[in-house]
Amino acid sequence: MSNSFETLVVDIAPPFAHVTLNRPDARNAMSAQMIKDLLAAFEALSDNRDIRAVVLGAAGTAFCVGGDIQEMAAISQQSEEENLAYASRADAMLRAVNEAPQAVIARVQGVALGGGFGLVCVSDIAIASTDAKFGLPEVRLGLAPAMISPFVLQRLGLMRTRELMLTGRRFGAEQAKDYGLVHEVCAPEELDAYVQAVLDDLRQCSPGAIAACKRLMFEVMERDLAATIDYRARLLLHLRRSEEGQEGMMAFVEKRKPKWAT
Repeated sequence: MSNSFETLVVDIAPPFAHVTLNRPDARNAMSAQMIKDLLAAFEALSDNRDIRAVVLGAAGTAFCVGGDIQEMAAISQQSEEENLAYASRADAMLRAVNEAPQAVIARVQGVALGGGFGLVCVSDIAIASTDAKFGLPEVRLGLAPAMISPFVLQRLGLMRTRELMLTGRRFGAEQAKDYGLVHEVCAPEELDAYVQAVLDDLRQCSPGAIAACKRLMFEVMERDLAATIDYRARLLLHLRRSEEGQEGMMAFVEKRKPKWAT
């Protein structure tokens, strides 16, 4: 993958990749170019079976303040087709992160508002520093968090989403953990150590099984049990017969680490 992104820094060191939002002077406001770059980066990583996890972080003091308001105001004056194309790219980007075959870890410092809040919602594991602040301020701007709304609802549920979307209030990292938005909260100086601990856990996990678990969750979520029994049974059979499945079971029996963990 090329590292020539205008708004990102991408570092690939198998079995992990780091994707860093890199507009610190703009507090990593999500521009149209950043949306394009994130989509391109995650589409490229989706084909890389050497990568088990992607750390999604940000340069500077803020994770992401949300959409670039000046740019959004300019885009709103363009044609309906151009505006719909912009929204379609944003949706494709969020789905690419959400459905990545790797585990996506959000490393959150400072503010995560609007679109930045959405990026946290499409991560698999979110670690926030105690200085992090979250919110959905769109309603206070006369707008709505339309593109991220499905992912916010999946993450937080209807009750909490109603309150946060309708008030636009900001809240801190401990509340974010209580709401189920982030998994762990730590001191700013411990943020990298907490992320590393998650990566250490993921080193023990089969790359193929991680990808299969990601597909499994989206396949069975909110579907009738009877409609997914064939898929679930065939997936389990496939994994049991796979090279990684055979290696994992034999390693357990032989009381050793599997090959991917060494």
